[in-house]
Amino acid sequence: MTPMASIAVLISLVACATLASGAAGVRVELTRAHSSRLVGDALRRDMQRHSARRLAASSGDTVSAPVSKDTDMGEYLMTLAIGTPPLSYPAIADTGSDLIWTQCAPCSDQCFQQPTPLYNPASSTTFSPVTCDTTPSKLCPYNQTYGIGWTAGILGSETFTFGSSAADQTRGQPVADKFSYCLTTFQDSNSTSTLLLGPSASLNDTGVGSTPFVTSPAQALTHYYVNLTGISVGTTALSIPADAFSLNDTDGTGGLVIDSGTTFTYLVDAAYQQVRAAVLSLVTTLPTTDASAETGLDLCFALPSSTSAPPAMPSMTLHFDGADMVIPGDSYMILEPDSGLWCLAMQTSISGLPSILGNYHQQNMHILYDLGQEMLSFAPANCGTF
Repeated sequence: MTPMASIAVLISLVACATLASGAAGVRVELTRAHSSRLVGDALRRDMQRHSARRLAASSGDTVSAPVSKDTDMGEYLMTLAIGTPPLSYPAIADTGSDLIWTQCAPCSDQCFQQPTPLYNPASSTTFSPVTCDTTPSKLCPYNQTYGIGWTAGILGSETFTFGSSAADQTRGQPVADKFSYCLTTFQDSNSTSTLLLGPSASLNDTGVGSTPFVTSPAQALTHYYVNLTGISVGTTALSIPADAFSLNDTDGTGGLVIDSGTTFTYLVDAAYQQVRAAVLSLVTTLPTTDASAETGLDLCFALPSSTSAPPAMPSMTLHFDGADMVIPGDSYMILEPDSGLWCLAMQTSISGLPSILGNYHQQNMHILYDLGQEMLSFAPANCGTF
């Protein structure tokens, strides 16, 4: 059994495709879609995503993917081109799903409208059907479902182009066994984040920590699991049960995954309640307010005015097997400037699903997925100048 999953928009690169011969690696810019409703839109998309995972987990041979008409918030996007001549699409850089999903022609009324042309394999000179000897036609059909949709057709091979500029683009068929990214501050709409593929994906930063990926059962191969052993807020270690983040080898439930496609962090309730209580004990000068209808978050404080600055918060430390990830206060508390709401950017995870380390808690962190060494490494970084 292997713990390796693959980054959703990059499965062909990470799992089976290759970099151009002699390439030192690929640098891809990531941008984040912004919305005027920062917190609420992000959490609503997270909930759609988690609901899809829950349905997938309960329906047998399924896979999950973030398929939605509305991608207003919380996602880091890259340029991905499919076929020859290449058709470019904005694609979600997502370590929480295992396939590239796009609508294909010919398409019936079951497809929704999109601003870019549909990918049509008949129009691509590099598409080639995969043959198998088990069917009369020699073509290999597939039919896969996921939480909020399904896909069916024939298997084939195709060329993908990564990167938006000619200097950074890579096509063709050495295997990229590692990738890294550095995500800019959540509210920063001017800077671009960076995704590195292949040999260029290495950590030369100071303060590097590394933790091994956890071997996952067959039901959980889509995700990157890591062993979280505890959480501290400031210098206080929280009283979280030792087995709170254990991965069940029998049914694939539990555990903690790192997911660049989910915005906020979702913890098993026993851990979340400890974090919530710790934050409440630190914020004594602001009233709590029920902003669940607006933000969807459980713990929010009301600032006196929209120009008020929230109080300074100590860092939160995630204690992984072999390494500590230190998260600054503004990477686990989120400010909604227009409403003056200041909230804990965490929630209780859905029963039966793993805890999730979302991208909000990964901002300004250079994170390396080394698939060959089966290791996750990370270091604090200024991702806006990366």
